[in-house]
Amino acid sequence: HRRPWEIFFLLCHNGVLQGPNFTQEPQDMIYSLNVENSEVILSCAANGYPVPDYRWKQNGTDIDFTMSYHYRLVGGSLAIRNPQKAQAIGIYQCLATNPLGTIVSHKAKLQFAYIENFETKTGSTMSVLAGQGMVHLCGPPIYFGDAYYAWTFNDHTLPVQENSRRFISQATGNLYIAKVQPSDVENYTCFVTNMEAQKCIRGPPTPLVLSKTIVQINLLL
Repeated sequence: HRRPWEIFFLLCHNGVLQGPNFTQEPQDMIYSLNVENSEVILSCAANGYPVPDYRWKQNGTDIDFTMSYHYRLVGGSLAIRNPQKAQAIGIYQCLATNPLGTIVSHKAKLQFAYIENFETKTGSTMSVLAGQGMVHLCGPPIYFGDAYYAWTFNDHTLPVQENSRRFISQATGNLYIAKVQPSDVENYTCFVTNMEAQKCIRGPPTPLVLSKTIVQINLLL
């Protein structure tokens, strides 16, 4: 902190003192773990006279820039070099200080987009009677970030809604087929693309076959 005579000198010789005031505050961010040699930038800037000094908190604790090469200040912004999910994920706040006081930014959440592999390696054969409807379950892997689902039929990509009989739900990833026909028989594979993680994962192929057995249920009164 400056001494009173220093503040008086600044006031008399350099103009009117002004407390810090944010012109830019950090925003919530979802970052991809699949970007090599990357750097996350959480923006922060403030006006004030004298020019404010900056520091940052992560999860309520001051960041010590001398203890980790991952963190550095760029003006008032926080740069995180080659961020690791376990260390970098959390809530961040920027603090700007000059002799008239300290201001604290709103909280910004840093999260990381990712997608894991499918748990199963092989899909179970789906058997259905001709003319019946059926659902292919995608069973997507664990992920964080926006996901887009697609299916292939005999290695040909199906659009989201190929026709009136086929539909891919972007909520669940499941493929719906109405009134199954012999032409529908083949292997089906679900693909999940995480937009923010910039990665696509392929699920196990699931065969669809027509059942030749008609199951009769006798109701016993």
